[in-house]
Amino acid sequence: MTRMTFLVFFAAALTAGAQGPGPMPGRGPGRGFGPGGGGARFLGAEAGMPGRVVKNAPFSADIVTESTQTLPDGNHIRQTNTVKMYRDSEGRTRREQSPNLGGLSGGAAMPSLVFIHDPVAGVSLSLNATDKTGTRSTFTPGGRGRGAALYQQNGIQSARPRRNAANLKTESLGTQNIDGVMAEGRRTTMTIPAGQMGNELPLQIVTETWYSSELQTVVYEKRTDPRYGETVMRYTNVSRAEPSPTLFAAPSDFKVTEAARPRPRAAGPGQNQ
Repeated sequence: MTRMTFLVFFAAALTAGAQGPGPMPGRGPGRGFGPGGGGARFLGAEAGMPGRVVKNAPFSADIVTESTQTLPDGNHIRQTNTVKMYRDSEGRTRREQSPNLGGLSGGAAMPSLVFIHDPVAGVSLSLNATDKTGTRSTFTPGGRGRGAALYQQNGIQSARPRRNAANLKTESLGTQNIDGVMAEGRRTTMTIPAGQMGNELPLQIVTETWYSSELQTVVYEKRTDPRYGETVMRYTNVSRAEPSPTLFAAPSDFKVTEAARPRPRAAGPGQNQ
């Protein structure tokens, strides 16, 4: 896998689901890849359409994610990631990010990446703003994507593992103003019983989520997990103004190539070709 391809998949994982989830039920962070050590964490991969299309709710905002992990010796690992997000009234989205890959970058400067999703034209663009290159892929508007992220972490929407409702407690937190938008909050506590994963005592994973009906997305989420630490995702610098149409197309001086389509799998023994 080339360096650029790796960066595209990594950054897509960090920004997947920025269209916002549906109503508050259905949100719930899960684990990343591995127990959350130092450096970058692999959070999944975005393929096909990144989420449902949200119309008539334009905005722009900075999505800031901060994670803190406490090590057994009392040391702390803190990481911060910021994504600039735009969405217009037709549901087009644009995400801008310079990936924070930690030690995986080898000290090299990381390019600024831009991901544009246009459900009207049926086009997705992945752009490297540093060297002015990119890839373009097409899809059928209104269809389903070819894949989705596997878990939800750092405010990323994805499929969630099933949970035992008996070990899940949810409480309402009322409403409050978060960076200029009203949001409804809830706190979910999931308890992992003693012995379920080798733990001597029960483990409690607490997630505080604030959902904005105006933006149709979660604008604040705080997750505390004794296994992996604390992660906070929040929207800042929120503007309800309609973004410029030029943000949802590749600049004319970019060299954009068509993305390679995946090859169909060969049929196994006893299967039809």
